[in-house]
Amino acid sequence: MAYAFPFDYAQARKEFLHAADSAGARLRTFPLPGRRGPDGGELRVDTAYLGPAAPATLLVTVSGTHGIEGFCGSACQTRILLGEGMAQSAAARGAGVLLVHALNPYGFAYLRRVNEDNIDLNRNFVDHNRPPHNDPYDLVHSALTPQGDDAFHAADVAGALTRLRDRLGPQTLQEAVTRGQYRHPDGLFYGGRGPCWSQRVFRTIVADQIEGSGAAHIGYIDLHTGLGERGLGEPIFRGGRDADAYRRARRWYGDALTASEKGTSSSTPIVGNTATAVADGLARDRRLTAITLEFGTRPGPEVLLALCADNWLHLHREPADAARSDLKTLIRAAFSPADDEEWRTSVFRRAREVFTQALTGLAADAADRA
Repeated sequence: MAYAFPFDYAQARKEFLHAADSAGARLRTFPLPGRRGPDGGELRVDTAYLGPAAPATLLVTVSGTHGIEGFCGSACQTRILLGEGMAQSAAARGAGVLLVHALNPYGFAYLRRVNEDNIDLNRNFVDHNRPPHNDPYDLVHSALTPQGDDAFHAADVAGALTRLRDRLGPQTLQEAVTRGQYRHPDGLFYGGRGPCWSQRVFRTIVADQIEGSGAAHIGYIDLHTGLGERGLGEPIFRGGRDADAYRRARRWYGDALTASEKGTSSSTPIVGNTATAVADGLARDRRLTAITLEFGTRPGPEVLLALCADNWLHLHREPADAARSDLKTLIRAAFSPADDEEWRTSVFRRAREVFTQALTGLAADAADRA
C-alpha cells in the first residue's frame, strides 16, 4: 500500500493503523470522551511501538500536537517510519521506536490548530496555578479577534495586522502573538486554565511508554508545519536538561539545528510545549535529545491571517458548519499544502533525513556506553 498525504483525519488514522499493524507494532489507543469528528467518527490518540521490551534507546515521534499540522506528521510517520520500514529496521537492531499519532485528534479532524476548547496544546504544559504572563499579547488581541458575526473580512484584518507589524516590528509582533497567553480563552495561542485532555493523555504516554520503557536515552521529534522557509524542515532544539544536550543535538543534526533561546530559529521562545512534559517525566539518569521538526509553508503574515480567520470561524459557527466552510482553504494552505507536489517531496526527503540522523545518533550513543 502506497501511503501519501491523507485527505482527512479518518483516512490518516486508518492508514496509520494499517501500516502499524502490518509492521507488527504494539498498539494502544485513547478515545476522546464526548466528542465526535465532523463525519460522526471517533476521535482517538493512538500509539504504536516497535522494539524490544526494554530498549537501551528510544526514538519518539509525535504528530498532530497542533491538530491540522497532523496531516504532515501523520504522513511522515506512516509512509517513512512504517511504510518504508525505517522503524522496523531500527527495532531489529534493538532500538525502540514509539509513534504517537494525532495527539490533538479534535483539531486534526476539524482542521484546527487548537483543541476542542480552543487550547494550544503546545502552550498547555505549564503550572496553571502560576501561568506565565504574556502582557504584550493583550495589546494585539483585539486585532487578532475581529468582532461581527456576519462575515470574516480578510482584507480588513490583513490591513490591521500590517499596521501592527509596522508599529511593533515583525519580531516583536511574533513574540507577542506566539509565546502563549492565558487570559483570553477566545484568542490565539491560548494555553488554557488547566491541563486539557490531550495533556493528560500525553503525560500518561510519557509515564507508561517513554519513562516506562527504561530506555537510557530518548530521541524526541515533534512534527510541525507553518513556520520558516517553505518545505525546509528546520530542527529546533527543545531540550534535554543534561549539560551536553545541546551539543549532542548539534552532533546529530549538524549546522541546521536552531534554538529559539539563542535567536537562531524561525520560532521565538515558547513555554509549555510537549518536550517539557517529556523532560519532566524522565528520571534524572535518563538523557533526552528533543527537537521540533518544523516545515515551512506560507509567509508568516499569511499564516497569521489564516489563524485569525479560523479563530473567527469557530467563534461564530457551529463546529461541523465551520469545518465545511470555504474559509478552511486558508488554514489548509497555511498548515497542510498537500496539493503542492514539490512541497510534499521536500517534506518526505527532509523527514527521512532527520529520522535517520536521530536513529544514528541514538545508536552511536548506545555504542559509546556499551
